[in-house]
Amino acid sequence: MKYHSTTSKNKYMKTVGLDKAGNDLDEVISSPVAEWKRPWWVRTVEKPTMEIDWDATERFDARKIQQVSFYKYVGEEENLRLRKLGAERSKQWIEENRPNYTLRDRAVDLAGRRGSVRTRFINEWENRPVGQASGGWGGQLLSPELLGVPRWEGSPEENSRMIRAVARNFGASQVGFVELDEHGRKLVYSYDARDGAKLDFEDVDKAYEEEGRRVIPNKAQWAIVFSVQMSEELYKRMVGHAPTPLSSSTTGLAYARGRNVLDRLQTFLYLIGYQGLMGTWENGLAMAPALGIMAGLGEYSRLNKVVSPEYGPIQRVFKMITDLPLAPTQPIDAGIMRFCRTCKKCAEACPSGTIPMDTDPFWEVKGPWHNPGHRAWFDDAPSCLAYWMKSTSSCATCLAVCPFAKKDKSFIHHFVEATIAKTSIFNGLFTKMDGLMGYDIPKDPESWWDLDLPPFGINNVGGSQLE
Repeated sequence: MKYHSTTSKNKYMKTVGLDKAGNDLDEVISSPVAEWKRPWWVRTVEKPTMEIDWDATERFDARKIQQVSFYKYVGEEENLRLRKLGAERSKQWIEENRPNYTLRDRAVDLAGRRGSVRTRFINEWENRPVGQASGGWGGQLLSPELLGVPRWEGSPEENSRMIRAVARNFGASQVGFVELDEHGRKLVYSYDARDGAKLDFEDVDKAYEEEGRRVIPNKAQWAIVFSVQMSEELYKRMVGHAPTPLSSSTTGLAYARGRNVLDRLQTFLYLIGYQGLMGTWENGLAMAPALGIMAGLGEYSRLNKVVSPEYGPIQRVFKMITDLPLAPTQPIDAGIMRFCRTCKKCAEACPSGTIPMDTDPFWEVKGPWHNPGHRAWFDDAPSCLAYWMKSTSSCATCLAVCPFAKKDKSFIHHFVEATIAKTSIFNGLFTKMDGLMGYDIPKDPESWWDLDLPPFGINNVGGSQLE
């Protein structure tokens, strides 16, 4: 919408008392402030609307902040009484299962506050030194055992809804669940990639670690699998089809956000009385793409990555093993793997020749970096990493040119996706249309700096799991 100096606009300004605002709308829109895209009725002023006497203003001693010196302001006796009262009420309301003050409600609060800690296989809150926690529980984080209350108990279906809500609150995009039965356990690594520790299942109550070995309890029979969406605006910022630090940055940011979700999710599970196990790094413990496919987050693709109907390949997949009973989600068929048979755009654009051009997937692996037992488009992974090193940035060319890699906002995109899911007869046409529309054309990296982007550079509204 464009604004011009018209009588109708001036009449409106006068009616609402903005005729003397000091800036005509045309001036506001054309000013540098317009880049922030504030509401048109917000104007800049030389001084804040709060009165300030700079002569009377001093640098403040932060030791006087009430959170720090509360006991000084109310007295030590009252401070201890209030803290004890808060702890007693929290325990009592949890025991009563008081609506909105249950154990899981409290866990969401505390996991959000204290979840940003280093990634680890098991939770170490019980070993935290005294003084690192405030409130009436000493130096330990709240737990059912510490409170003397029963742990959270719910049906697998209730637990799945709970974990989905919690994970999305912490930053996950899509959330699914896999049962680690005799098949599912084969998707758990036999050795940790980072430090080479052996990963075993044992009939024990709690997970534990020892030199060169980590033990997963047999009762930890479920995997929580979630994705974190990436920014299309960033990963398409390439020079030709060569990666740049900007295109690479969205991958690193997604892993950082994934770690954040993992940390908070692990703490939440601990707080309600369960275990959440992760590897020594964000891709540790189990095969994320395989679990993502089994959980129904997306389908396998020629990219050797999970492609989602909602986000395409614009996401990273993470996982956590838990003993909280969960209702597994099912794999999906959205026509994505069928589409990959004839599309081949990622293979054609791949600067390192890593992705095979074969029409059909095959059983024979290319090297020891692949796990046998599934029919796939096995790639030449070392050549991909070698290209990363030479180009100084991780490459996302295959993601950028994928026809599914676009914002999930347009009706025509939904129409095409629905057609692909039902029939493959138009797949060739849709691939050509994708090129004609210019979706596979890289974007100028320099132009990114002038964009007015939403948080994390993501403005995709698809993929809702609120139903």
